[in-house]
Amino acid sequence: MLGKLARQHDPNVLVGFDHADDAGVYLIGPGAALVQTVDFFTPMVDDPFTFGQIAATNSLSDVYAMGGEPRTSLALVCFPEKADLAILERILAGGLSKMIEAGCSVIGGHSVRDEEMKFGYSVTGLIDPGRVLTNGGAKAGDRLVFTKALGTGVISTAIKKKAAKPSWIDAAIASMTTLNKKAAEVISGYVGSGQAEKSSPANGHFAVHAMTDVTGFGMIGHAREISLASGVSLRLYANRIPLLEGALECVRAGHIPGGLKANREFAECVVGYEDGVSEEVKTILFDPQTAGGLLISVAAEDSKQLLQALVAAGVPAIEIGEVLSDAKPLITVRA
Repeated sequence: MLGKLARQHDPNVLVGFDHADDAGVYLIGPGAALVQTVDFFTPMVDDPFTFGQIAATNSLSDVYAMGGEPRTSLALVCFPEKADLAILERILAGGLSKMIEAGCSVIGGHSVRDEEMKFGYSVTGLIDPGRVLTNGGAKAGDRLVFTKALGTGVISTAIKKKAAKPSWIDAAIASMTTLNKKAAEVISGYVGSGQAEKSSPANGHFAVHAMTDVTGFGMIGHAREISLASGVSLRLYANRIPLLEGALECVRAGHIPGGLKANREFAECVVGYEDGVSEEVKTILFDPQTAGGLLISVAAEDSKQLLQALVAAGVPAIEIGEVLSDAKPLITVRA
C-alpha cells in the first residue's frame, strides 16, 4: 500500500520504506541520525509479564538491526475495557524490565479500548549516519552469519493449542526475551552505556555489508529482502540453520501459524531446493519469528573473527550460507 502513496522528497531521510528495511533513519545533524521503528502484537504466551518482555524485545530489535542504539520508547496498548487492570500492570512491568536492560527510557505512550489485547512500543534510537547497516549492500563472496534459532512461530502456535512441551516453551521464551543488544554491540562496536563510543579497537571493524533481523517474514522472507535490495543471490545450508527444541516436532504435528502459510505462498517462488532438504525444514524456513536473530552479511575474511567475537560475547552465532552474484533462483537451499 505504501507504494501507492505520494512520495515525499526529504534529503534528510537516509532510509525510508523503499527497500522494506527494518527501521527508518533520519539525519538530524552532522554525525547524528535518528532510527525509528514501531511494533505491537497480540499475546503468544499466557504470563502477562513474559508477554511484556517479549513485546519489548521484539520492538527494540529493529533498532539493533540497523546498528543503532535505542534511546526512548512509547508504549502502545490495546486493552479490553472490562479486563483486570492488574494484567496490564504486569505487561507494562515486563516491557519496562527489558527497556531498562536496553538502556532505553520509556517516556510515555497511548492506550485504546479494544476487545483484543495488543502491546508493543514505538522505539527511537541514535546512529552515526555513516555507519547505518541496511538490508542492502551484501556483496558476492560474503558469508551469512545468523544469531539465535528458528521456531518461535510454530512453538507459539503449539502453546495456543496447549500442545507444547514445557522444554519447548522455555527455549522459545528464552529466545524471545533475549535482546539483540550484545550482538549489535559486537557488530557496531558501541558500548552499552548510551554514549555511542567505540567499545574497543577490536570491535566495530568487521566488514559487515548488510544486516537484518529475522522476524515476521521468516528466514526466506528476510533473505529475499537482502537479495533484492543488494542485487545478489543467496545460498543457505539447511543443515547449519539452528532450530529451537521442538520446532520440527511442531511442524510434523501441524502446528502451522497462518503467517507461515502466507510467507510461503508469497516468497517460495524465489527459492530453489537441492536434493535432500526435508519438507519439515522447507516449512520452518518460512516460520514467522518473534524477536528473532540477526542475519548478517559479512566479508569472507572477517567471518571467522566475527563469529569468534559474537560467541565470546555470549551470542549464539553460526555461518549458515553465502552471498553469490545475482542469479536465479534468488535463494538456493542446499541440504
